[in-house]
Amino acid sequence: MSSPSMSPQRNVRVLVVGLGTMGTSHARAYKSVEGFELVGLCTSRAADRDDLEAEFPAVPRFESFDEALTRLRPDAVAICTYTEHHAAMALQAFAAGAHVFCEKPLADTLDAARQVVSAARAAGKALLIGYILRVHPAWSRFVEIGRTLGKPLVMRMNLNQQSAGSFWEVHKRLMRSTSPIVDCGVHYVDIMCQVTRARPVAVHAVGARLTNEIAPAMYNYGHLHIMFDDGSVGWYEVGWGPMMSETAHFVKDMIGPNGSVSIVAKESSDAGARSADHDTHTRTNALRIHHAARDTDGRFSRPDELVSTADEPDHQELCEREQRLFLSAVRGEIDLSEHHEDAINSLRIVFAADESVRTGEVVRL
Repeated sequence: MSSPSMSPQRNVRVLVVGLGTMGTSHARAYKSVEGFELVGLCTSRAADRDDLEAEFPAVPRFESFDEALTRLRPDAVAICTYTEHHAAMALQAFAAGAHVFCEKPLADTLDAARQVVSAARAAGKALLIGYILRVHPAWSRFVEIGRTLGKPLVMRMNLNQQSAGSFWEVHKRLMRSTSPIVDCGVHYVDIMCQVTRARPVAVHAVGARLTNEIAPAMYNYGHLHIMFDDGSVGWYEVGWGPMMSETAHFVKDMIGPNGSVSIVAKESSDAGARSADHDTHTRTNALRIHHAARDTDGRFSRPDELVSTADEPDHQELCEREQRLFLSAVRGEIDLSEHHEDAINSLRIVFAADESVRTGEVVRL
């Protein structure tokens, strides 16, 4: 369902809620992308944020979301807060007549996520969820190549983050409501589903609590296994914290009967900061394509290919690409129905994984 179109001549007035790393990046995008007007910033301790004053000096700042909505009456709201606030804020924004860009995960429960999608459709408003890898050209090519490898597929992915200082504080705050396997897993499970185009049938996961700095019921390391009805399987591993290893923290590859494709990660010269850096989460250096075909002597008939992605966009440009897509949705130029279905599907899988960690059981989907 596409949203009612807005005049292409009129700027879309946007309020950004939550000004951490992602919120600030999206605010920069609204400031630079033609067609948007950044009209407000809403965050806790807004008056103390000298960085926002320096970068967005003319943009009003608010601590109350209610006040910001009432006073600004924005055309759109970008929700970049912690996960537990996403659904309630999105519903409030739709009720106020605004379109919504929401960072992933869409909500902290599957029912709440479905409510948000239903509310968007009922209001006739655009809802774009921040699956940033979907606007990344190298990741799109990764998916395309994966689809040529035959079935079944084996998909291996992880994103471990060695975090300390402010990074670890953010991770601990996230884990008050959302496990790492849910927060980060939606991205990579979404990639798996895009590649297989198959129905997920079962999920099993394990987790470990490696620190007493988080709640007894929470875990900061998790590992999920997923099975699809076409015989494909995948795993995803994620860990957060000062104890995490930097060894093999970035593994992204897919294997099929015809060969394999792997993302060769871009490494930072500062080994201690690699896995905590947001650019590292999306940045690639090359795609390595391996062909399984052999000649009559049983040797590989084609050498591996290394496809350079050196000219790929950085994290800020990816945020701008996301917001250009959001602008198209607000203007009624694209249909987001499949996007919503995919978001619910990936959430269903990672919530099943979270359930499996806590119960020790395989969850049938």
